[in-house]
Amino acid sequence: MAFTLSVNGESRTADVDGDTPLLWVLRDTLGLVGAKYGCGAALCGACTVHLDGAPVRACVTPISDVGQQKVTTIEGVGKTAVGAKVQAAWKAVDTPQCGYCQAGQIMSATALLAATPKPTDEEIDAAMNGNLCRCATYIRIKKAIKVAAGLEKA
Repeated sequence: MAFTLSVNGESRTADVDGDTPLLWVLRDTLGLVGAKYGCGAALCGACTVHLDGAPVRACVTPISDVGQQKVTTIEGVGKTAVGAKVQAAWKAVDTPQCGYCQAGQIMSATALLAATPKPTDEEIDAAMNGNLCRCATYIRIKKAIKVAAGLEKA
């Protein structure tokens, strides 16, 4: 079945079964490989994308559930003011180590700062809960979020 999606501001069509996970549509059909496959069970956050600005796990989101919602991936989030600030902060703080989880981390952080421009430590912890980093760069991730929010200097 053909599904028409708004992805990073562009209309894209994918001819896939309705139960195909959004992650595979993005990666295999549309060639947007920034969102990563980590666990396949929505536990690690490597596949995080936005649907209408809200972070979702693309590995467990069937394409049929997307409907008219706007999909934003790591490839497009830097086009938003908040996404650009987050990406710049990630670079300034030298956040990534291996980098595998970082797209999902950035997507969750961007959603947080879009909704809560000056988050508390508790709000950061809650928003980032479920985004796992095998390299344990959590301190740098939190610092980058604070830098993007203007709460700390890089």
